[in-house]
Amino acid sequence: MTQLYKTVGLIGKPNHEGAKATIEALHEYLRLNHYHVVVEEAVGQSLNIKNMAIHPLTEVGELADLAIVVGGDGYMLGAARVLACYDIAVIGVNRGNLGFLTDLSPNNVIEPLAAILKGESRSEQRFIIEAEVYRHGKLKSANSAVNEAVLHAGKVASMIEFEVYIDNIFMFSQRSDGLIVSTPTGSTAYSMSAGGPILAHKLNALSLVPMFPHTLTSRPIVVDGDSEIKLVLANENHENLQVSCDGHVILSVMPGDEVIIKKSKYTIRLVHPLDSNYFNVLRSKLSWGNKLY
Repeated sequence: MTQLYKTVGLIGKPNHEGAKATIEALHEYLRLNHYHVVVEEAVGQSLNIKNMAIHPLTEVGELADLAIVVGGDGYMLGAARVLACYDIAVIGVNRGNLGFLTDLSPNNVIEPLAAILKGESRSEQRFIIEAEVYRHGKLKSANSAVNEAVLHAGKVASMIEFEVYIDNIFMFSQRSDGLIVSTPTGSTAYSMSAGGPILAHKLNALSLVPMFPHTLTSRPIVVDGDSEIKLVLANENHENLQVSCDGHVILSVMPGDEVIIKKSKYTIRLVHPLDSNYFNVLRSKLSWGNKLY
């Protein structure tokens, strides 16, 4: 039978005993079943595996047809931002807490993985966003985000002033602790904690969630996913300002700068077991299924 995936990449949280154990078990299973396996170098250096092919994450993206990421949602986000640039399927094994993006349980990983390798799975494309910082009309820095891009001050509880434009049309000005621009994937993360809406993952939409606005009338708003969002920082700001991408990558922003947030040309191809269901995930992770009385 023709293999659906010929080369499988293993990526995991370094210095995590549970992740290491799962990757070693996956490596053994895949090699026994005649798959070519490449291991990301950060975790590969800590594994006790002979004749292991170790590569940087970018090379895993180039070489593999399927990447298995072992860790929590945070580690999945970091890997996904890099792997989005490559034609590769991605599946996660949850070694974290909530695990919205990591389908497989480390306690039962081989059986569902075997079904996925045979093609008994479904896949979906999740879009990501790019954040660009412009100063005097010149691009100063940029990065991508799977969940959200957040404009905020460099220290806690510090108010900033900015204007928001959608497709170059003025939307509102605001004094607040910042603004969260979230994808549907990220709507169950930081945005949800700030009171933002949960967006069904297939929607082509972005949510804008103000952070502690200095007005009672400011509310989250959902806009078209193809919109270009421009944030113009007032010159009166005196704090060190930042844009955080997924809470991992920090872009420095100065008063007077413009921040452009828009959909990236890249997407992430997530693979799920056939019995995976988005609303089942929400019920499970958010405890919606608990009895009230």
